[in-house]
Amino acid sequence: MDNRKLDDEAGQSAASKQDEVKKAQSVMGLVHPDDLGITLPHEHLLIDVSVWYEEPEDATAKKLAARPVTIEKLGWLLFNQYNNYDNMLLRDESVAAEEAMLFKQQGGSTIVDVTTIGLSRDLPALKRIARATGLNIIAGSGYYVLRGEDAEAFDKKSEEEIAEEMVSDILVGFEDTGIRAGIIGEIGCSSPFQEREKKSLRAAARAQQTTGAAITIHPGRHEHSLMETIKVLESAGADISRVILGHIDRTGFLPATIREVAATGCYLEYDLFGSNPFYPLRFGVFRRPCDRERIEQIKELIDEGYLNQILISQDICLKTKLVRYGGTGYAHILCNILPQMLARGITQAHIHAMMVESPRRLLCFI
Repeated sequence: MDNRKLDDEAGQSAASKQDEVKKAQSVMGLVHPDDLGITLPHEHLLIDVSVWYEEPEDATAKKLAARPVTIEKLGWLLFNQYNNYDNMLLRDESVAAEEAMLFKQQGGSTIVDVTTIGLSRDLPALKRIARATGLNIIAGSGYYVLRGEDAEAFDKKSEEEIAEEMVSDILVGFEDTGIRAGIIGEIGCSSPFQEREKKSLRAAARAQQTTGAAITIHPGRHEHSLMETIKVLESAGADISRVILGHIDRTGFLPATIREVAATGCYLEYDLFGSNPFYPLRFGVFRRPCDRERIEQIKELIDEGYLNQILISQDICLKTKLVRYGGTGYAHILCNILPQMLARGITQAHIHAMMVESPRRLLCFI
């Protein structure tokens, strides 16, 4: 299947002049909506996710945890992804560009890198990757689940100061770089909800009111986490129709919970395509779906009328998710998932809505 057909189906803008069209904001500058094309709304090109690292207890596992990621250790790593420190670091620009090009070669155009404070965001590097690949790369503003020095610095700021920081990231540019954010988040939340996370959400809502940018959320893992997040954002005045709840497929949320969340008008993001259905037990015992189950859940939601609230992505954040280390990579959805969707009754028009129209609607606000 030629994925470039998805782009060909995009309609022309209703505006008579290009200057009147709302645009997206990439690390290279403004992007016309017609140029966004096929979009991955939740990825990481460069990231340090060691905030979730935990050293194993037994001696053999400790040795594996301390060694670099290699294909020979893939079997162990698939079930211990957060117990190997090297696996949690994506820092090589050349590797990131090479892996991202696999997405472009299959017809992809835009990657939203939602790496925020707490995950070692590197804006100049993202700009260099964008220049090297020709992809639209959109950067996120805000705070992840915070630990250590990041948490201490955050706690010293007022909610208003944090909101102003996000607004500046979008309208002026990240400090000392001139590179502007094109989305708020991913804003990190956990379970139980931390007070600083609620503060972060309220600040994000304030920043959205000023800028119009969409907000993307990393929710907690508890069954009630999704609606708790929505309620905090609603009370702070956020536009819920421009809120993305990520990781819907991470912890096996009940169908009733997903429908309750969908009824609020927010976006549901199935962003773990290609991920192992088994999750570290220290996070809890969850019924995490495989790719086939993700497709089935999405088909059910489409049949119930939620097509225009569904987003799909892969959340590449570990070495084991990259092709060079035996993972499925940034092109997994385009190469492997779309044919399976079509075979199960999800149409080309449905795919276009999820991968082109909905991301464009969210990202174009300038």
